[in-house]
Amino acid sequence: MAGRQITVVGECVADAFVERDGARPGELALRVLPGGGPANTAVALARLGTPTRFVGRISADPFGALFRTRLTGSGVDLADTVAAAEPSTLALAALDGDGHAAYSFHAEGTADWQWTREELAAARHDGSVCLHTGSLALVRGPGGPRIENLLAEARPYATVSIDPNVRTLLVAPDAYRQRLDRWCELADLLRLSEDDLRVLLPGTAPEDACDRWHAAGARLVVVTLAERGALASLDGRRVRVAAPVTPVADTVGAGDSFTAGLLHSLALQGHLGGRLDSLTPEDLERACAFAARVAARTVAVPGADPPWADDL
Repeated sequence: MAGRQITVVGECVADAFVERDGARPGELALRVLPGGGPANTAVALARLGTPTRFVGRISADPFGALFRTRLTGSGVDLADTVAAAEPSTLALAALDGDGHAAYSFHAEGTADWQWTREELAAARHDGSVCLHTGSLALVRGPGGPRIENLLAEARPYATVSIDPNVRTLLVAPDAYRQRLDRWCELADLLRLSEDDLRVLLPGTAPEDACDRWHAAGARLVVVTLAERGALASLDGRRVRVAAPVTPVADTVGAGDSFTAGLLHSLALQGHLGGRLDSLTPEDLERACAFAARVAARTVAVPGADPPWADDL
C-alpha cells in the first residue's frame, strides 16, 4: 500500500450554502458543508481506496472540527496536519437553477495561507508516489511560494500534480498567469477546468493551451469540459473521453473528484512516482474514463460528496 500513497497539500474551506427553504422572514438560512479543492481531492482519493495523507492548516474553530471529522471519516491520514490558531476560510455559495455555485469568500488572515517552511517539512520525503496541490493555497501568500519550494524539493521522489482551481474573487487572474509557467516547470500533471482555461487564456482552444503548457514543462495536461467529458494531452498525444450522462444536483467538487479519480487510476496502474515515463495514451484513456465516472457520481449528489469505491 505504501507504494501507492498520495500526499495532498492545501486548504479546507467551509462551504456555506444559502437555503431558500426554511428561513423565516428577516433570516438567512445556511447549510455548511466541508469543502476546499485539495481537501475534496484527498477525501475522494481515500474513499476510492488510495492511501492518502492530507497536509493542511486546520483551525480549532467549529468549522475545523467539521473538516477533521470528514477527512478522518473518509480514511485520510491527518498525522502531519497543522493545528492552526487562525480561523477557517468561509465560502458563501448561492446555487443557480443549473446547480452552478456563485461564491463570496471570507478568507483574509485565515488558517490556510499561513504556511511556514517548518510546517511543510513533513511532506518533503514521506514515501508518497505523488504530491498533489493547487487551488488557493498555492497562489496566495505567504504560504504559496513555500508550497512551490516544497514541490521542487519533492520532484526527485514523487510525481507532482497541480490543479490551479482559479478563484478570481480572491485572486486576480494575472496572479495565476504570472505563476503558471513556474507551475508547469514543477508539475508532471496539470489538471484544470474549461472555466479555468477561459480565465487564464481567453479565446484559446484547449488543444492550443495544452501545447503551450507542454512547452512550459508539464508532460500531462488534462482539461475537463463538464458535460462534454475531458481532453487529456500527453506530450502532445491527445485523448478524449466522454462524460457519463447523469442528473446534476450541483457541480460542487466535480473537478476535485475528477482529479482524484485520475490520480487513483494512475497509481493503481503503477505510473506514479516519477515523470510519467511509462504512461501510454491507452492507460491515460483508461484513467480519464474512470475519473469521469467518479466526477459524474459527485455531481449527482449535493455538495462535494465523492463516491466510495463500492459505489462504483
